[in-house]
Amino acid sequence: MSDDPAASEAERVVGDGASDAAGAVAGAVDDGAVAPSDPDARVSAAELAAREPDPTTAPLRLVDVTKRYEGGGGTVTALSHVDFAVNAGEVIAVIGPSGSGKSTMLNLLGLLDDPTEGRVELHGTPVAGRSERERTDVRRETIGFVFQDFHLIPTLSAVENVRLPTAFLPGDYTDRAVDLLERVGLGDRLDHTPDELSGGQKQRVAIARSLINEPDVLLADEPTGNLDRDTGVSVLEEIRSIARGGVGVVAVTHDDLVTDYADRTVELVDGVLEETDG
Repeated sequence: MSDDPAASEAERVVGDGASDAAGAVAGAVDDGAVAPSDPDARVSAAELAAREPDPTTAPLRLVDVTKRYEGGGGTVTALSHVDFAVNAGEVIAVIGPSGSGKSTMLNLLGLLDDPTEGRVELHGTPVAGRSERERTDVRRETIGFVFQDFHLIPTLSAVENVRLPTAFLPGDYTDRAVDLLERVGLGDRLDHTPDELSGGQKQRVAIARSLINEPDVLLADEPTGNLDRDTGVSVLEEIRSIARGGVGVVAVTHDDLVTDYADRTVELVDGVLEETDG
């Protein structure tokens, strides 16, 4: 354990064998990866059809996935024969009532759980069989996470929170953390701790943190759940801008505002995934 407080916190959060998404916060953007976007811009249906992912190039994919849990009341099927692919540069909203399987789907996409049947693929390669250490490493390198409750370390500054996933990587990521915070409009809040930031500012710090390691996919769990509408719009514009830089975004949500910003929306009902017209 390091004597440096930030590194100690990092070891606790992103240490070996991370068992939940809070321990897997990761992400990335290099220079120019987050490009400005037209707030009204969407990927057209023709564009999406033209870049329909094939198994070897889709960043993240669920293939005929079923997930069952055994409980005191018997077997519960959380997901049933789900096929789902994340396109680079696309925002996908996942909706559905409570208990429909959204959290289970997010856990599988985040490599935090294994399917009972079917497979999870990263760039066409099945994830099954990888050790927990290998999963932690690939999660950190490939997937960024954004949470409803932000999951910021209260004793760390904005910059320290953003560079947290890189604590055990070679090199100094401070400049990249500063650049990402400036990109999300927090260049004047670099040294502020979470209790000195508004809810929207905290979520922007979380978004910047998710991009520090250049992810292929960003998973957002209720990204506007604790925000007012105006702040939610601002955060969603940032998320869409990130997608336009080539990152695939999956947002699990109950908020119709998120679906307004999505390129496509899928709905889970009793574990069955359906494409919607929204």
